[in-house]
Amino acid sequence: MSWFVLVVAGALEAVWAVALGRSEGFTRPTPSIVFLVALAASMGGLGYAMRTLPIGTAYAVWVGIGASLTVAFGMLTGDEPASLVKVLLIVGLVGCVIGLKLAH
Repeated sequence: MSWFVLVVAGALEAVWAVALGRSEGFTRPTPSIVFLVALAASMGGLGYAMRTLPIGTAYAVWVGIGASLTVAFGMLTGDEPASLVKVLLIVGLVGCVIGLKLAH
């Protein structure tokens, strides 16, 4: 269950990161509220997962999932330029996250 919660928390990290960018310094209410809710849920999930998973592994997986989804979302929406190198690096990052799960 901890791994499932950790993956969801990592995905929510991407949600709050995108919402933070779209809040324009907390001047737009809807993205600001999405940011706060996703941030609380993401941190809560990370904290829950850390009760049974090693802190370093849980944090690395959480950050890896959040970072890769945030960059992928940016490339898909056109907010960030896409390139083969970026795609390969994201694939490598996801591979490392999977490796951490398999090594646990």
